[in-house]
Amino acid sequence: MKGEGKMATMSKMKWVGLVGLVLSAFSLFVHFLLARYTEEGISDFQSSVTIFSWRPIFENSDFAKNSPLYRRLWGQVRRLESLHPDANPRGYYADPRSESSGYVFVRIQGGFHEIRNSICDVVVISRLLNATLVIPEIQSTTSSKGISSEFKSFAYLYNEDQFMAALVKDVKVVKTLPQNLKGARRKKKIPSFRVPNSASPYFYLHHVLPVLNKHAVVELVVSEGGCLQAILPPHLEEYQRLRCRVGFHALRFRQEVQELATKILHRLRAPGRPFIAFDPGMTRDALAYHGCAELFQDVHTELIQHKRAWMKKRGIVKGKLSVNSAEQRLNGSCPLMPEEVGILLRAYGYSWDTILYISGGEVFGGQRTLIPLHAMFENTVDRTSLSAAWEMSRIYGREVNIVDTKLRAPPSVVQEKQLGAWKNAGPRPHPLPPPPARPKYPHNIEGWWGWVAESDNEPESTVMELRTNAHKLLWEAIDYLICVEADVFIPGFDRDGKGRPNFASLVMGHRLYQSAASKTFRLDRKEVVKLLEENREHLYQANHTWLTSIRKHLRRSLIDGVIEASSKSKPLSFLSHPAPECSCLRYDPTKPVEASLGVTHSCPKWMDSEIKTKSKDKETEEDSDEDVSSSSGLFFKNIGGNNQSGGGELIKEESQLDDQEELEGAD
Repeated sequence: MKGEGKMATMSKMKWVGLVGLVLSAFSLFVHFLLARYTEEGISDFQSSVTIFSWRPIFENSDFAKNSPLYRRLWGQVRRLESLHPDANPRGYYADPRSESSGYVFVRIQGGFHEIRNSICDVVVISRLLNATLVIPEIQSTTSSKGISSEFKSFAYLYNEDQFMAALVKDVKVVKTLPQNLKGARRKKKIPSFRVPNSASPYFYLHHVLPVLNKHAVVELVVSEGGCLQAILPPHLEEYQRLRCRVGFHALRFRQEVQELATKILHRLRAPGRPFIAFDPGMTRDALAYHGCAELFQDVHTELIQHKRAWMKKRGIVKGKLSVNSAEQRLNGSCPLMPEEVGILLRAYGYSWDTILYISGGEVFGGQRTLIPLHAMFENTVDRTSLSAAWEMSRIYGREVNIVDTKLRAPPSVVQEKQLGAWKNAGPRPHPLPPPPARPKYPHNIEGWWGWVAESDNEPESTVMELRTNAHKLLWEAIDYLICVEADVFIPGFDRDGKGRPNFASLVMGHRLYQSAASKTFRLDRKEVVKLLEENREHLYQANHTWLTSIRKHLRRSLIDGVIEASSKSKPLSFLSHPAPECSCLRYDPTKPVEASLGVTHSCPKWMDSEIKTKSKDKETEEDSDEDVSSSSGLFFKNIGGNNQSGGGELIKEESQLDDQEELEGAD
């Protein structure tokens, strides 16, 4: 009996062990299946359940879209409604010839806006030279910069297939050089040109083309944010429209970036409210170039001055090293601070619960410069608060972990061993070598700015910093798409670290092309600073006269800013102001503002798909607007006692303003 009981117990234990093994195997199978399914199959489900840091807060759930105030704040600029995009050829335009002059290989250096300008230029140059364009190589996104090996340079940011398909009737585009020319390029046996930003068509036709005909390939190194002058002669106007077709149609971001930007845009619009996009434009390079160091304090001022000294050594900055930042600001040469932009928007009538999206890969000064803006607008967001970390990491691809999080202790030094080694070292060299440089360890540098005191030069970028620079291109791509689609766009600055149009200028140019009537405030910073200084001590207790002045300036900037950009931004970057070459008129070509922009071409008949009765209804609606005088409500409002700026409560002030003139001006 004891033996039988023992056998039964052993049999039960075997069954239990077998069941355990089966369950373990099943759990492992389910684990791997879910891991794969989660990675590839249910990204949409993940997106729907992602917990974001942004929870919108609104004063009123009802949002009247038919009110005069709504039309003044969010409505289209009526004097620009007849402008529409038209980048198609307007005369005889031949397909690219079957016989090519050779291959043009391009290496592009610079930031997001410089890359975009340069790509448009090299396509035009390839058409001008009747050459075959090799997909440009973007230096910031090569494999040596620590990015994922899944992408090849251009494809890290843009969609190669879309680029090639969109330009099939304009220029021949190939992905790589032929094998024999690849080898010659590796051995640096192909002719190379480092071209300036404003090279003329004459330069390419009389200097580059003969070399291209002789060697069948040339390499262009573009590092100045472009390689062809922005204003072309009248007989080359079709090449300007080619620039528009490249910049606004052919250059599509790769699918993962497009999808994430679309998701963020949907999350922004989910509450059913319009939103404002704001680009601060406060980069260290721009602040250093324009001499705006004294707008900051402590180490930030030192960092800007250090960068300016570095730029002066290389001839980028022509002026003095020390510049009066106050004078630069009064001249409109410095960015508007986020707090100042917030005051302008509140003065115009945007309420505290307006959704405000902040773009830009870098806001110099960090989050503390944005604190006043957050205090004025409760629903201030950016891409990080509208996306999850895994969503951002997914667009980077699979990257090798290069972060060394362990702080290594300095090597121990034993004086006796050093002395013994010195005594037994044999004959001493004459003269004695200089002592070795003091070793630098992470714990010796006080903060990330510690290198400023160590050297007069900028430190060499680590692989991690190079990877971050590549990531910034993706961040700016997402911001670019959102800013173009925003209901209202306002820039804090429109110049980069070389004095040329920046990211915000490209956004304004794209909006002018795609939807000219969308509200885009192109501020005259000199006039704005003057108005702010007049009321510096009472910015949060503004009176009726000051509010009226601010509103008039913002209204004028909707039209005057466009006209001013044609003379200030366009000569430096065509994409920042693509009118009149890429625009056409519908319905009423005699309006004065279109005449001042030079748009005379009538839109094709196929674009006239809108019903005329719709425009009549809008005219009736507009007439009713002009008879309405409304109150702007509270200038600043304290939200539940939580919003404070400068340590004090925002003071309520009723400002009864006559909106009739404003409605007419916004029209």
